[in-house]
Amino acid sequence: MKLYYSPGACSLAVHIALREAGAKFDLTKVDLATHRLADGSDYFEISPRGYVPMLELDDGSRHTEVAALLQHVAESASRANLLGEANGRRFEILQWLTFVSTELHKTFSPWLWHKDTADSTRTAVKDKLAARFAELDRHLAAHEHLAGDFSVADAYCFTIVNWANLLALPLKPYPNLQAYLTRLASRPHVRDALVAEGLAR
Repeated sequence: MKLYYSPGACSLAVHIALREAGAKFDLTKVDLATHRLADGSDYFEISPRGYVPMLELDDGSRHTEVAALLQHVAESASRANLLGEANGRRFEILQWLTFVSTELHKTFSPWLWHKDTADSTRTAVKDKLAARFAELDRHLAAHEHLAGDFSVADAYCFTIVNWANLLALPLKPYPNLQAYLTRLASRPHVRDALVAEGLAR
């Protein structure tokens, strides 16, 4: 397998999941500013959508969309218990995957990453994120992870909520959420992914 990624982008979630699953894969870095690979090739020729992550499977097929890729990785390594059983914890994990995708990921992006976003939109987005962070903080007051043990939902949540640090959004009002991020960052496979992407030493 090959994962096309950009450091700290949402592709980090899939990177973490692959390591947690014990998968064998190669990393190919994408410069999202130029849409070029390290060898200078045009990423749009490989992925017409031009964004990451993209996962190239051993059969040569290429796939996108974070939540779908996370589910695929988890299902391909069921022994890692990253998705739970079909009639049990899995339903809760899928709910959290969807929550992160729609309520966090697509609230942060594209609005807070573009300099030309109107101030009124920025304020509305930050207010919505604050409400979602507060919800997560309440949940994590009584739970170590989002749904039982560590899952692909945690990989996704960790990746997206950490964008708050890159964008100087305060997380101090959410001590349980901060503690959760710290716990996840200390997981060996999470740390390995961060180091591989140049995000930690």
